[in-house]
Amino acid sequence: MPLLSNNNKYCYVMDMEVRDYELDFEGIVNNANYLHYMEHTRHRFCEDAGLSFKEMLEQGIVAVVRKIEVEYHSSLRSGDRFVSGLRIERKGARFVFYQDIVRPDGEMCAKGVVTVVSLHDGKLTRGEELAKAFGKYIK
Repeated sequence: MPLLSNNNKYCYVMDMEVRDYELDFEGIVNNANYLHYMEHTRHRFCEDAGLSFKEMLEQGIVAVVRKIEVEYHSSLRSGDRFVSGLRIERKGARFVFYQDIVRPDGEMCAKGVVTVVSLHDGKLTRGEELAKAFGKYIK
């Protein structure tokens, strides 16, 4: 999925679909799977923005999730299609991803706020490598 201009609500979106094994016994997507959808979207965004996790790791740089907040609004079910979108802000050494899981009709399913920090050789940094890659997408 291509990166979008900053004139849109999101700087990155992915079309996704619920798979049967992601359901709980009630026939709705298990809450933990929304975290998987959001993580997959962040990783694809990072790759498309030019960040290689393998290359960063070889240099001793690791981007780690520090905090996640999720609000669940409407349950997804088997076969549902949805969009996973994100936008990003920088707050000092932290990168904050605002992520939404939305049905094609615009109904909000989940909203997440994910805070990521960068470590270099195990020590917290200001994340300049991330800032360079995310620069044109940060609001």
